[in-house]
Amino acid sequence: MASTPQTTPEDRGGSISRADRPDAATEAFVAHRNLLFTVAYEMLGSAADAEDVLQETWLRWAGVDLDAVQNQRAYLVRITTRQALSRLRTLGRRKESYVGPWLPEPLLTAPDVAEDVELADSVSMAMLLVLETLAPTERAVFVLREVFDLEYDEIAEAVDKTPAAVRQIAHRARAHVAARRPRGVVSAVESREALEAFQRAVETGDLQGLLDMLAPDVVFLGDGGGVVQAVLRPVVGAELVAGVLAAGLGKMSAAALRPAQVNGYPALILRRDGEIDTVVAVRIDDGLITGLYAVRNPEKLSRMERETALGR
Repeated sequence: MASTPQTTPEDRGGSISRADRPDAATEAFVAHRNLLFTVAYEMLGSAADAEDVLQETWLRWAGVDLDAVQNQRAYLVRITTRQALSRLRTLGRRKESYVGPWLPEPLLTAPDVAEDVELADSVSMAMLLVLETLAPTERAVFVLREVFDLEYDEIAEAVDKTPAAVRQIAHRARAHVAARRPRGVVSAVESREALEAFQRAVETGDLQGLLDMLAPDVVFLGDGGGVVQAVLRPVVGAELVAGVLAAGLGKMSAAALRPAQVNGYPALILRRDGEIDTVVAVRIDDGLITGLYAVRNPEKLSRMERETALGR
């Protein structure tokens, strides 16, 4: 099986001979790879599945007659979307048997992702969880229109619908997301300040300090995937969430808790014996933490050792 192009000779710092110069298909794929990965990741919430989709996209793209392609970017996005939709339906069946809450796979992201406010918002843990509540086609249409600004006719080709149907789906998806997304785009500064306060409270054992930061209807989700210990159902309410956190304060304060840029926003990484144990992300509304997301499943932590490039 052909491998998905990752780099070009220019990326490796070498000179290019005629023999190792990438062909037109490879050049186009590499040029749009970050975009395609981001499309797949936003639809699936899984970097591993997104990489599989890119592999499938490349195999199909490599057999395309480029002379018949008017817009390479749109064509590649269309292949990626169709492959992601197929995998999304399979992923939905897998989630039904998942042990405990399912959280998106966190990504260690570069500073430039945070600088693109719309991109950072679209890949944030909070937004990905909102996208999880959409039907597969709604999710695809919302992502392609609202995040990547594709035209309705381009989206229609990607999801096998008419442009008129896509407009209706987009309208419905926007209303659905608007009712569930954070009440305003939270700045990186606000997120960082909340996490710094959270870290201080954890490290000093200040339970009241934690309680003061939590919204009355805060939700705590822990994802252990049945592999490591985690809460098996959502914990709702400031006092209950504070109780869960209090039970783990000693363990958390004994480990190394460090800030990091995760999915475009500040987050915390907890390490034990040098290994990543938990990634903690938050959702903030009106200055209070309304969502706490702790990813512990080891299978979802592989992307936290190196930055993942995203693009639009």
